[in-house]
Amino acid sequence: MKRELERVDVPNEHDARVRAWGVVLAAYSERKPVSRPSHWSRVAAVAIAASAIVAATLSSPGRAVLDDIREVVGIERAQPALFSLPAPGRLLVASDTGVWVIQQDGSRRLLGDYREATWSPFGRFVATTRTNELAALEPDGDVRWTLPRPGISSPSWAGTETDTSIAYIDRTGVRIVAGDGTGDRLLLPGIGGLLAWRPGPARMLAVASPGQVRVLDVANGRLIWRAHASSAFPTAVSWSSDGKRLLVSYPRSLRVFDALGNVPLSIGPGAAPIRAAALAPSGRAAAYVMRVAGQSQLWIVPRIRPDANVARTLFTGAGGLDGLAWSPDGRWLLATWPDANQWLFIRTDERGIRAVSNIAK
Repeated sequence: MKRELERVDVPNEHDARVRAWGVVLAAYSERKPVSRPSHWSRVAAVAIAASAIVAATLSSPGRAVLDDIREVVGIERAQPALFSLPAPGRLLVASDTGVWVIQQDGSRRLLGDYREATWSPFGRFVATTRTNELAALEPDGDVRWTLPRPGISSPSWAGTETDTSIAYIDRTGVRIVAGDGTGDRLLLPGIGGLLAWRPGPARMLAVASPGQVRVLDVANGRLIWRAHASSAFPTAVSWSSDGKRLLVSYPRSLRVFDALGNVPLSIGPGAAPIRAAALAPSGRAAAYVMRVAGQSQLWIVPRIRPDANVARTLFTGAGGLDGLAWSPDGRWLLATWPDANQWLFIRTDERGIRAVSNIAK
């Protein structure tokens, strides 16, 4: 079992990893967990090993719908159901009934009554959590191992072809366990928050907590850097695909850090809450959702630079947008729209949109 769980022989696994999507609500990359929301449309995290998304460009009537979006909840010309995914791969989704895997053809499989989930580094296994249990499963739901621990949250799985580790948080603090379920140990006592492994062979773990963000070398416990942050509980943490930038968001602020802990982008704190945030795979752009006067505004910073961070609005809709994820090439954003019961695929250059309805079913 150890060899099966730690050595993952997947054709073109590196390319598949690079092409993985980004985040919805809390994380939609292979390294981020998905927390169980109130219904299907409130996806917490999704992992898609996918090529670039293909979506339709808005027709003139479609553009008119966007112009009137302040008055109407939902995109009129939306697909009535998710008949298939818009790109090859699988979705990992949390719902009221538990964690599901959605295949390319739209078929779904319930893995079980779990709260959170995250893909293994190359998508062969899934780490899931209940209140007091961490488990490793195959995508068909077969359980490989379980580990009982009190108050488990924020699982994050990373590693190489021959050596993987899962970081998670329980009531004792931040813990690390091998991909085969052995060697569980306490890394940071008494620390809560959200976790994200830095991409690459080195075991660098970002820990976003109320009041501070830190990056650790897990191999020797060395602190790489530490930064002060909001005293609120973090809402998202994710790395760029090259590991050179880290996004951390809080209810009313977000920051993008570089590899040394410097901050090339800082937004807030402000009066408007930040409902979702996501860093582009390249690390050169960021997107975020703000809630203003009952409407959600999707903003993009197309080029993150210390001297010139100019944001523009991509989309405005009534109600709340609760999640964001970038396509691998950075051309598209996926947002969840619970009030409209839709998922939106939005071009970052404002040239197109594709909507899927009835996600809550």
